[in-house]
Amino acid sequence: MPRPLLIASLGNPSPAYTNTLHSAGHTLLSALRESLGYPPFARDRSLGGLASRGGDFTLWQSPSQMNISGKSVAVAWKGFLRDLAPDDRASARLVVVHDELESPLGKIKIKKGGSARGHNGIKSCIGSLGGMEFSRIGVGIGRPESRESSDVAAYVLRKMTAGEVMKVREGVEEVLKVVGSMRDG
Repeated sequence: MPRPLLIASLGNPSPAYTNTLHSAGHTLLSALRESLGYPPFARDRSLGGLASRGGDFTLWQSPSQMNISGKSVAVAWKGFLRDLAPDDRASARLVVVHDELESPLGKIKIKKGGSARGHNGIKSCIGSLGGMEFSRIGVGIGRPESRESSDVAAYVLRKMTAGEVMKVREGVEEVLKVVGSMRDG
């Protein structure tokens, strides 16, 4: 029997932050939705954000600012579990899709548990989920030359070029394989 997966993306809210580097997780999740042929994202009361429900996966985009997204993710997770049949709750898994500052643009990194490595959105999720282990799919967004926090902030909040959006979206095939094996394993 397939394992129920909530695949949640972190990023800043639309439309102001659509296709910014910091919202690369949303960009990749949108590409996944399209690839699966799922319906457009729509407000979902039980999950508290934008969701697209399909056959095997529930896709969900955090509606809050990246750095405080943990509370929204926890609400979505509780709603997701509540909507499942009791027998499916124990096997359900959470997968968080997010930007990965230190990785080359478009590179996909898979991780289960571990530290946030300075990613404030992941820190927020870890804190709000009370230590519950979850899987992570990071999508590389590169890094500015400067390590000054103001330069890094300006970098992650800038809009991606059309070529950068395409590069992020190209990771969808790898993500499909990964979430397929999570669902089946």
